[in-house]
Amino acid sequence: MSAYRLDYLDQLEAEAIHIFREVAGQFERPALLFSGGKDSITLVHLALKAFRPGKFPFPLVHIDTGHNFQEALDYRDALAAQLGERLIVRNVGDTIKAKQLTEPKGKFASRNALQTFTLLDTIEEFKFDACIGGARRDEEKARAKERIFSVRDEFGQWDPKLQRPELWNTYNGKIHKGENVRVFPISNWTELDVWNYIRREKIELPSIYFAHDREVIEHQGQLVAMSEFIQLEPTDKVFTRKVRYRTVGDMTCTAAVESGASTIDDIINEITATKTSERGETRIDDRVSEAAMEDRKKNGYF
Repeated sequence: MSAYRLDYLDQLEAEAIHIFREVAGQFERPALLFSGGKDSITLVHLALKAFRPGKFPFPLVHIDTGHNFQEALDYRDALAAQLGERLIVRNVGDTIKAKQLTEPKGKFASRNALQTFTLLDTIEEFKFDACIGGARRDEEKARAKERIFSVRDEFGQWDPKLQRPELWNTYNGKIHKGENVRVFPISNWTELDVWNYIRREKIELPSIYFAHDREVIEHQGQLVAMSEFIQLEPTDKVFTRKVRYRTVGDMTCTAAVESGASTIDDIINEITATKTSERGETRIDDRVSEAAMEDRKKNGYF
């Protein structure tokens, strides 16, 4: 008899479910960071497989910058209501006022860096000891330095040189008081894996991921959506293009890609042919420096 072999998506799914259950077993107050983007939607689907018919052993948490795409916010609220799971939303705008932080200035005034303050305050407010996120190692090179259980110190900071070994899928969640662990169940997935899994599982997504007409401006070869958060310059020309989004961050720092992909099969074919990572092609804030993401993570970013 030939041995039964799991499909590679089954293997990735089984690993992620195992990680979810390890979180539930090792931590007292975990949370799932949920933005309405495809990766966090995939996490919610995996959590359903890990814990249904029971309730999730954690709330869904969104750190809302106030600059999000409405399609993602609408999806976020609808999914949480459909599942009957608790959704906690904390706003960066409130943190800016409470802490008298300096609001970013400029053409693309992103609040991305300020998310860290709100996240750390939220962790303190609810005493979360683990935050589950949808980061993948193929997104950006700083992500590849991180373990699946990534420990942050009592100040929320990350030291890439102090990473715990994770041999034989053994995860060590032991922490001191005040420390926190960021957990990445789909760390070993790629963008293409996520899309293949979404296709296989028939997971619904916000319309923003599929081709649609949108008013944009061109900035350094990227197509940036028109919004009230963008400070137009006299030389900017607004035009309409058929675009979609590979990743959904803030409107101030996430560019679209010109595309006619209206189905998941179309998107998979498009990704297979591309030679650029999703963040490399669409995230304006990652172009600040080669270590932009790593610097933010050291200070407590997701």
